[in-house]
Amino acid sequence: MITTDQVREGRIRYVRQGVLAKVPVQRAGLALLLAAVLVAAIFLTRLGSGSCHGGKAACAARNYVRWTRPLHGPWVAQDGVEGTIFSHGQASAASGHGVAVIGFGLTVSAYDVTTGFPRWTQDLTGLPSGSAIVSVRAWPGVVTVGMSTDSGAAPTDITGSSAAGTAEGSSGRGSATRREIVLNSVTGKRLRAYEAAASGGAVMAGLKHTVIVGINAVTSYLNSNGRATWRDGTGAEGQAWRIAAGKLYVTVSAGGQVGTDPVTAVRQINLASGAERLIRPPGESFDGALNAVVGGSLVFTSSTGLSMYSITNGRLTAQVPHAVVQGSDPVQGVLYADIAGTLTGIDPVTGRVLPAQPGTVPTGVYGVRSGVAFGLDAGADGDAWGYNVASRHTIWTAKSLPWPHYFAETSGLDGSVDPASGTVLLVTCLATGQPVNGTVVGGGGKACLKPRLVAVGPWGVGR
Repeated sequence: MITTDQVREGRIRYVRQGVLAKVPVQRAGLALLLAAVLVAAIFLTRLGSGSCHGGKAACAARNYVRWTRPLHGPWVAQDGVEGTIFSHGQASAASGHGVAVIGFGLTVSAYDVTTGFPRWTQDLTGLPSGSAIVSVRAWPGVVTVGMSTDSGAAPTDITGSSAAGTAEGSSGRGSATRREIVLNSVTGKRLRAYEAAASGGAVMAGLKHTVIVGINAVTSYLNSNGRATWRDGTGAEGQAWRIAAGKLYVTVSAGGQVGTDPVTAVRQINLASGAERLIRPPGESFDGALNAVVGGSLVFTSSTGLSMYSITNGRLTAQVPHAVVQGSDPVQGVLYADIAGTLTGIDPVTGRVLPAQPGTVPTGVYGVRSGVAFGLDAGADGDAWGYNVASRHTIWTAKSLPWPHYFAETSGLDGSVDPASGTVLLVTCLATGQPVNGTVVGGGGKACLKPRLVAVGPWGVGR
């Protein structure tokens, strides 16, 4: 599923001999050090490959694996698209603002996003029995961790701390609860915890404030004392929401998004000030369910296709029949949809299909940023790759990633890609043990004996 977030190009940083020459060591020691660096470089180069203008097999040898770190706990390597997954519930990872973070079970670990140097590990305590991490997100100075506190399994549709979601899980109103924990991204110290809707959570955060989507309201809190600075009511539980350009868009529906009632308006909430504006359609309701906000348009999906409405006045600007939204590219302001089985770029205002060279987009596309799609091949030894959607060619691959699995919210890349460096977080399994059956979503697999967190990037090299 293609989703939102801004990613800029980055490049792997190489060790320079001029820096090493300044180390005050004996010549023999320096020679050994240089030899060690050379061996490490050769080893890492075997893991990656570079930009190319044909199929993935045509890529030149370059290294797009930035760093890897071992993980602990029970993991399972599965065939197919599931990849390497945590065996006891959902796991989630995020990167941004200098930190890469992964949460699984009740454990959160943070690393330097550029080097992979470990920062801290926190085991979360004081939570109800059955609690589990369902999302993590990196913000300026803080990390937010969404915890399902339901006594049963964590809802699979939780998309809080992302760019999209509903204010309540689809399993029923009040059937699951959520707690959002705010941690200092440098020290791991716990700053505050807030109650949230099951599919809500933090939609903006920093050292001073955290904005939470709750069951019936969106609230900005002071992390110093937990007091609310502003609150906007959102009506019935289960409203759908999306984030774009510092604003939160929440549907107004009598029964919520999980019901069948039409959306009669959309609330636009400024995440910095709490200022609210109501967007109403000229008719009685919008056509379908809110699916994306991009390029100044509200995109609604129905059984007949897509309808685009102006954020300014709520008027219908375009319709695209038989199209299914796959996500959007916020950098270029492009909506991506599946039309007759083809990933297609659409102008979100006019509905016009954007030009692209002939060719088939590879299967396994997960997200698009700046016109470059990121994807993973399914199964053992599947490649991670970047693909230029307009010119229809693969521009980089990162090979030798057995059973790769991308970690993000169910809305996709919003949290898992660092906007500054273009780093994407995966989990791989270097060795497997005995078969494991019936303990994880999706069926069986083999016990992962050597799970590792892998940072892959940069995103858009070779465009």
